[in-house]
Amino acid sequence: MEDIATREEEVRAFDETKAGVKGLLDSGITKLPRIFHIHDSNQSLIHDQHAHFGSHVQVPVVDLEGGSRGELVRQIREAAETWGFFQMVNHGVPLSVADAMLEAIKQFHELPKETKAGLYTRAMAQPVKYYSNGYLNPAKPVNWRDTIGFEFSDGHLDMELVPSVCRKALGDYMKHLVELKEKLSELLSEALGLESDYLAKLQCMDSPYLSCNYYPPCPEPSLTIGAAKHSDPCFLTILLQDSVGGLQVLHQDKWADVSPVKGALIANVGDMIQLITNDKFKSVEHKVLAHKAAGPRVSAACFFNPSSKNKTRKAYEPIKQCLTDENPPIYKGVCYSDYLLYSRSKGLDGTSALPHFKL
Repeated sequence: MEDIATREEEVRAFDETKAGVKGLLDSGITKLPRIFHIHDSNQSLIHDQHAHFGSHVQVPVVDLEGGSRGELVRQIREAAETWGFFQMVNHGVPLSVADAMLEAIKQFHELPKETKAGLYTRAMAQPVKYYSNGYLNPAKPVNWRDTIGFEFSDGHLDMELVPSVCRKALGDYMKHLVELKEKLSELLSEALGLESDYLAKLQCMDSPYLSCNYYPPCPEPSLTIGAAKHSDPCFLTILLQDSVGGLQVLHQDKWADVSPVKGALIANVGDMIQLITNDKFKSVEHKVLAHKAAGPRVSAACFFNPSSKNKTRKAYEPIKQCLTDENPPIYKGVCYSDYLLYSRSKGLDGTSALPHFKL
C-alpha cells in the first residue's frame, strides 16, 4: 500500500500545475503517473464485476418528432423506468449548433496552459471555472479528464466571463438546450401521469450547469478511467458527445455502450428525479472509459438543478401521486443543497448518494 502522505503530495503537485491531464500529455509522458492508476486501488468504482453486453444491446433512441404524443410519452416512460438513459433525435438543437459547441470545447482545452491557468479554480461559487477532476481526492484514483464549467444560476450567466473562444457557441447552444429541457419536462411529467407543467411548477430544473469535458488520448488507457462510475446528483442531464465513444451505462447489472449517434443528444434521469418519483424513474450509474484514439473525446453534460431559491429552501420529497399503500415513500424530504453537499463529500466512489436519504 502506497504511503498516503506521498500520494497527497503527488495529487497536490498535479493540481498546482493548473494544466490538467492535457498538460501532462503535452509534457510528453509515455507512462501514466500512479495517481491515475486504478489497479493500485480496491475501489468498487473501478474493480466492479459487471459484465459487458456487447454491441447487441443498445440504449433506446427516441424520435421526439415521430409518432403520436401518447406513443412518445410511452417511450419516455419506458426508457426512464428501465434504462434511466435514452438518446434523442429530432430534438430541435441544430447539428451546426451542436458541432460548434463541441469544437469550441476542444479549442478552449487546447489553448496554451498559460492562457487557461487564470480560470483554474476549485471555488465552487465561481460561475466559470476550469479544473481537472471535480472531486480530487488523494485516496481515490484521479480521472483522465479536464473540464470547464458554466453555472447558469436561474438561467443567467454574465457572458463576458466566458472565454471568447467559446462564448458564441455556448450562447447559441444553451438557448436551444433550455427549450429542449422544457419539452422534456413536459414529457416526463406526462410520463408520470401528471399535468404537463407539473415539474416546471416545482422549479427543479431552472439552473443549468454545463460541464464541458475533454478526455485527451491516454498513453496507458487500461490503467485508468475517464470518469469513474457514478450517478448524477441533479434532476435531469442532457449530454452532447462527439463520435469517439467510451460512455457506458449500467443496465441489468451489465455495462452497455452508449454508442454515438450522429446528431443525437442523450438524456438521463438524475438522482433527484428518482427520489421524487419514489424509484419509479431510475438514476443509473455510468462511466467513461479512457482511450488511446488519435484525438480527444469531447462532451458537454448539462445538469439541470433547482432555482437558486429552491436549492436551499425547498425540501423535495416523493410526489404524492407516485405513492400508494403498497408503495409508501422510500425517501425523506431533502433540500437540494444538502443532497449536493453530501454527494460532493463522498465523491465519485462508485455508490449512489440516494440510500443515505432513505427513510
